[in-house]
Amino acid sequence: MAQVAEKRAYHVDLSDLMRTYETNYAKLNALLPSQPSVDDVRCYQAASMTYQIQVVEVTKYTTLVDICQSDDVPVFPLPTMSVRLYHDARVAEVSRCEHLQRVNARYEYPNDKMLQQDEKVQLNRFLGDWLSFCLRQGISRTPLNI
Repeated sequence: MAQVAEKRAYHVDLSDLMRTYETNYAKLNALLPSQPSVDDVRCYQAASMTYQIQVVEVTKYTTLVDICQSDDVPVFPLPTMSVRLYHDARVAEVSRCEHLQRVNARYEYPNDKMLQQDEKVQLNRFLGDWLSFCLRQGISRTPLNI
C-alpha cells in the first residue's frame, strides 16, 4: 500500500534568513559610498554588464537603495529591486521587487501570481548571489560615466 506524503506547512527559518540579511548588508555596504546621501548613484561594470545602485532615502537608522541593470539590452536581466539597510541591526532586506510592491514573509501556494511560499527568502538569496558576483568581478567603488 503506497503512503501519501503529508503536506507540511511552510515555516520561515528565521536564523537562516537573518544570516542572509547580515551578509547582504556587509556586501552592499562595500558597494555604497561611506556616507550615502539621497540621489547618490553608483554604476558598476561586472563582466559585460552594467549595474546601478541609487540611494533613494536616508534616515537616522536606515538607507533605502534601488538596484537595477542599466544596460540597454541585458543578456542576463537583473530584476529591479529596492533594498532597505537597517544600520542599527546591520541587516539588509529586499523590500520591493519588480513584480512585487511588497515582499511578504510567506505566500499561500498555489496563488494567482504563482509565487513560491519562500519568495522572500529566494529574493534575498538572489541579492546575496548578485552582490557576491559583483564583488568577485573586481568592481571599482568609482562610478562609471554612462
